[in-house]
Amino acid sequence: MNEYPLNPDLFSDKVKMEPIRAGFGRGLKAAGEADDKVVALCADLTESTQVELFRQTFPDRFVETGISEQNLVTVASGLAMAGKVAFASGYAAFSPGRNWEQIKTTIALNDQPVKIIGSHAGISVGPDGATHQMLEDIALMRVMPNMIVIVPGDSIEAEKATLAIAKNNKPSYLRMCREKTPIFSTEESPFEIGVAYILREGHDVSLIGTGTMTYQLLSAARILAGQGINAEVVHVPTIKPLDREIILASAHKTGRVVTAEEAQIAGGLGGAVAELLGEKLPTPILRLGMQDRYGESGTPAELFDFFGLTGEYIADKVADFVRDTPQYHRD
Repeated sequence: MNEYPLNPDLFSDKVKMEPIRAGFGRGLKAAGEADDKVVALCADLTESTQVELFRQTFPDRFVETGISEQNLVTVASGLAMAGKVAFASGYAAFSPGRNWEQIKTTIALNDQPVKIIGSHAGISVGPDGATHQMLEDIALMRVMPNMIVIVPGDSIEAEKATLAIAKNNKPSYLRMCREKTPIFSTEESPFEIGVAYILREGHDVSLIGTGTMTYQLLSAARILAGQGINAEVVHVPTIKPLDREIILASAHKTGRVVTAEEAQIAGGLGGAVAELLGEKLPTPILRLGMQDRYGESGTPAELFDFFGLTGEYIADKVADFVRDTPQYHRD
């Protein structure tokens, strides 16, 4: 088991809430301080995507492309080819939503180490509604050769992930939501690209989550414990490359798997885990997330309730799954 310290205030009223993108902003500034080859580009959203801190600190290393996401990533690719570490930031609905073809042909195909930052992803964008609630981006970026895909669980992890992709010399996609979310990790909690972490050990079912859903799974596991169900919680901040070893070991131990993501279950984390289990260890799996539909307009809290992505709802679904589904154990 990986040692992973959790926030001691996790389930108290004192738990700190912060937008995940705030951690990215701090990480980008720190990456710029550590390496003068780091540059940042933005599609007219510096404050919203938290690039503003970098722009203020390194104005001569910042490029404002305006609302032209195709140009955003194409210029970033050129800068990367010239030896820069280019971060290209925008709303996920438009980058990679609008410029996927340019990302493919100018970045991934040429294996250029551009860092695509997709902010305001998932249903937690809230009142902006379905057009701005990017739910397909994990799938879109996961199928692209050469692309690293990371979905931080909180702002502390986002800062660590930003620093990590600044050094990995690979095309990388960093996905972040808009709203404040609970911080479940600590400064001492590990982060490494390609590594998943067991946050809570159990033997009845594996709860595998990414991004905002990891906190909800921790909440669900706490509720399930009161019902006599011992759930293992696995946090998967890196969707690609997937930590096959940790996921297979957990599935082998518990014999039942539930995945959760603030995204379409088709092609996202749930798809990736289902593919892995289908190839290596056939295991009953329940995938929670967006079920082949678009979002709605509402507050983030209303939408999490409506789409059943709260810890309470997840606990109910998992309890039914555990009751109705025998554990699979291969000898």
